[in-house]
Amino acid sequence: MDVMLCTASIFNLCAISVDRFIAVSVPLNYNRRQIDLRQLILISTTWIFAFAVASPVIFGLNNVPNRDPSLCQLEDDNYIVYSSICSFFIPCPVMLVLYCAMFQGLKRWEEARKAKLRGGIYGANRKLYHPGTFIASEQTRLEADECNPYTLSSHPGDCGMSNGIQTVSYPHLKYPHPGHSRKQAKINGRERKAMRVLPVVVGAFLFCWTPFFVVHITKALCKSCAVPTQVTSTVTWLGYVNSAVNPIIYTVFNAEFRNFFRKVLHLLC
Repeated sequence: MDVMLCTASIFNLCAISVDRFIAVSVPLNYNRRQIDLRQLILISTTWIFAFAVASPVIFGLNNVPNRDPSLCQLEDDNYIVYSSICSFFIPCPVMLVLYCAMFQGLKRWEEARKAKLRGGIYGANRKLYHPGTFIASEQTRLEADECNPYTLSSHPGDCGMSNGIQTVSYPHLKYPHPGHSRKQAKINGRERKAMRVLPVVVGAFLFCWTPFFVVHITKALCKSCAVPTQVTSTVTWLGYVNSAVNPIIYTVFNAEFRNFFRKVLHLLC
């Protein structure tokens, strides 16, 4: 159970990184499609993998002859290496790669947003301070279309008469849904704020779990290395602390968590 729960805690952080990566990569679809299914898949996969890593111990790998039942330790060195690689040395690079990709994606989105904002300000200033030039350029563009105002046509950009009023049709132009851009900006803005907590989460994860796995894999691979019992106990409890620290980190940096815990405490008190 110790191995399975520790592994599940680490895999849960990896699942969160996958979920955040999806939120940044496809923000418009993140809150609209298959929310429950995606969460169910991530949670189920987390516990299935954790059970797979811990299954050798669950099914008796650790029950060796002359084992001291008062000591809570793994007896098979090969399994220590296997579980360390599966529980830490593979999920850790995956999390780092996903978080780096998320930061790069948000950075590109931020640059594109600023460029679009600068372009909008430039266009507005042009209309405001140089109206004659702007109107002349628009008239030149319209005259270049060479439309006949007395003939009806279905071609894109052609002119025609409708009830004696000259009209210009552009059926090839597609206009986005009114709330589309606002929704995208809102989602990306929220994800940008949520990304502020990720360096703290990843930093706490590396600080708490790296000593644990380095010490245990060293003990398994180096028989001549004398690791004090106090060091082993300290790094073990340091790994346990990570599971208690993460809710505190999310509560401090995330308004939704703070509001939720306030409601829970209000109901309990």
